[in-house]
Amino acid sequence: MSTTTSHTSEPDGPADGPARPARLIQNEATTEIPVHLLFRDDPDPAPVPLKPAVVGRRQGTGEQPRLRRPAAAAPKRPVPQVDPDLVERPARVLPGAVGLLAGACGAAGCVATSWWAGVLPPLVGEALRLPAYAGAGLGLAQWAAYAGAGVLGLFGLGGLARGRTGRAWVLDLFGRYRGTVRRSGLLWVNPLLLRRRVDVRLRHWRSEPVPAADGSGVGLRVVVLVVWRVRDTARAMLGVEDHETYLRECVEAGLARVPVEMPGGPRGAGDAAGEALTRLVAADAAPVGLEVFSVQPVRVEYAPEVAAAMHRRRIAALDAQHRASVLTSVVDSVEDTVTRLTVRGLVELDDYERKALVKDLTVAFCAGRGETAP
Repeated sequence: MSTTTSHTSEPDGPADGPARPARLIQNEATTEIPVHLLFRDDPDPAPVPLKPAVVGRRQGTGEQPRLRRPAAAAPKRPVPQVDPDLVERPARVLPGAVGLLAGACGAAGCVATSWWAGVLPPLVGEALRLPAYAGAGLGLAQWAAYAGAGVLGLFGLGGLARGRTGRAWVLDLFGRYRGTVRRSGLLWVNPLLLRRRVDVRLRHWRSEPVPAADGSGVGLRVVVLVVWRVRDTARAMLGVEDHETYLRECVEAGLARVPVEMPGGPRGAGDAAGEALTRLVAADAAPVGLEVFSVQPVRVEYAPEVAAAMHRRRIAALDAQHRASVLTSVVDSVEDTVTRLTVRGLVELDDYERKALVKDLTVAFCAGRGETAP
């Protein structure tokens, strides 16, 4: 709206001084506003809190971008929590020779007690070259000696275990974690401890067809290959009911959040989907002691309910792409032919003749490509 400034004289000026013109602002709607009202002093200005306006920069105007209101951060997905005290630590075990020695001592104690009680068979005494002894009979002392020797032998032989490379034992006593055994060879482990064997080797798992979707929401069936291993045996065996089932469900949950593209899609789409799946599954499985190295789709196909429709759509897209490439090739060939004929001065063509030549060449090239197409 344009404004004009006019100078008029006041009709009733003060008597003791000259008439002072009033400065007015007049707009097109004939609304007059005195200038002194626009700039009058306010004795008690009320502060108005200002917030940053959400105004973007307009292209081509040279306007500088203004402050934007920060977008609210998306809520983070909760991470599974496990008992922080449940961390793998080595268990206390002894060499297997200690168990063998304890077992031998227990057996020797039983033989000596039998000789002492006089119940040792003569053949055994002769084989061991023990002196003849009438025996004191089976009394309280003899039974106590039998019990001690038997307990020693049972503890010695019952605690023998063979550790294997790539396998570990998780030990607990009355429900309390007592440590993990990763050593190999002949060992002696307290026979009162409950042993749970766990495989700590690098493992791979090929899944069954799992439901998924592509970027457009079309249903797919995906087979993935997961490379993983148990990093913390305590959390894997005691922090979750079944760590292998938990890993499978983490893979299914990741496929529900990450779009997967069909083979032949954009270059690098399969690698990007594999990297995103690996990050998600590794983050979900880390709290339970599992280390995931790779989650890669190895077979992707459409779901049975949409397979036929998507197959027809794919054939139509390939046909349209082929037609577009053929048309581009024909147009380039026609343009090259006409340009060479005219530039070299072989023919002189007016507009009508040029159009007729282009039409004939287009028909000829298209007919020729149609005959050679499979």
